[in-house]
Amino acid sequence: MDKIPILRLGAYLLVSIQVDLYDRLALTLEADLVQMVNKTGAKGVLIDISAVSIVDSFMGRIIGNIASMSKILDAETVVVGMQPAVAITLIELGLPLKGVHTALDMEKGMNLLKTMIGDSSGEEDQETDPDYDDTIA
Repeated sequence: MDKIPILRLGAYLLVSIQVDLYDRLALTLEADLVQMVNKTGAKGVLIDISAVSIVDSFMGRIIGNIASMSKILDAETVVVGMQPAVAITLIELGLPLKGVHTALDMEKGMNLLKTMIGDSSGEEDQETDPDYDDTIA
């Protein structure tokens, strides 16, 4: 049986969905991911769906379920890499994905997770970094 890898990176779990999810695989991912959040005490879940070109109502509900279950276990969920067609489909299906935060790419998604949970570990101190420039060009 196929499985989607769940990677642990510190206080975060990373999932990159590189295949179209059929129902059984989506249910397995949901169960595995929620179990990993509980087992690891992860504070954030980042789900990359940039390779997903089609989403149906079932897949939309699975993403919403993962976010809801993770929130109950004290973890935030960010979905990144959503294709415009996927976003349009989710809205047309009436699936607002409550509790799911979104970002354009993995880097922005990780920054959003870090902001949401108040984690600054691994980041340089911007005020003392001589290369840091907070001006907007």
